[in-house]
Amino acid sequence: MNTLILVEHDNSTVNDATLAVVTAAGKLGDVTALVAGKDCGSVAEAAAKIAGVSKVLKADDAAYEHALAENVAPLIAGLMEGYDAFLAPATTTGKNIAPRVAAQLDVMQISDILSVEGPNTFTRPIYAGNAIATVESSDPKLVITVRGTSFDKAAADGGSASIEDVAGPGDAGLSSFVSSEIADGGDRPELASAKIIVSGGRALKDSETFEQIINPLADKLGAAIGASRAAVDAGYVPNDYQVGQTGKIVAPEVYIAIGISGAIQHLAGMKDSKVIIAINKDEDAPIFQVADIGLVADLYAAVPELTGALD
Repeated sequence: MNTLILVEHDNSTVNDATLAVVTAAGKLGDVTALVAGKDCGSVAEAAAKIAGVSKVLKADDAAYEHALAENVAPLIAGLMEGYDAFLAPATTTGKNIAPRVAAQLDVMQISDILSVEGPNTFTRPIYAGNAIATVESSDPKLVITVRGTSFDKAAADGGSASIEDVAGPGDAGLSSFVSSEIADGGDRPELASAKIIVSGGRALKDSETFEQIINPLADKLGAAIGASRAAVDAGYVPNDYQVGQTGKIVAPEVYIAIGISGAIQHLAGMKDSKVIIAINKDEDAPIFQVADIGLVADLYAAVPELTGALD
């Protein structure tokens, strides 16, 4: 089986989510990587070095600079004549592009896969991750999004794929890029790829309290900062901090949940973490059902004490 994967990037570096997609695609067959962007030669070269990639297709056009789905999807659909499956990371960009590709190919999309069980058979979460469905496709072409935390990342070095220039239909004229506001995380690691995450919930009362309690601990641990949906909806932190079914899916080595009750929506985004530490004054909070280490305590006393002990 020949597979085509979408390389997610910012026109200069490859997003880590792509490495997990390479691993998933490799379980199906030969892997070709598509780099669509503007002045993206360095990205194509980086993609060619990823272990497991046999060929890189580079579509260098101003229409693809910002990965607008209305432009990128027709490019992919046109290339799919020579491929059996298209895979993209289950990120904001991948979830935006893949459904359009599926629609243009007139096939059903298989979303957020957790494993590859066979050439046409996959597992994926349903009911907010409370059940795992095994699905088999009979479509002539497969369109798949991949949950990055469920697959090992392919090595970023070691490959020697060839690079081939391709052209697509260009600007479809259906959308245009206006602006973007990129949150400045400072020196903190990116949430989706962080090894340690400190998350806060609605119990932190307001944005000032959230910063006073969570930030010092995260700084001591060199951790990324996350939040529950309740904390985001309450305006404590920006929505790009949200961990959960409608936020970011993470699986760090250590996940520290502070003042988070553990609603199903939140658990779906972090329960695959290697070690889960929960601090909550409610001993019946659902978060303790998935926690490896649980502390029933007032977070306003326990977290500063913990932070101080790390000096």
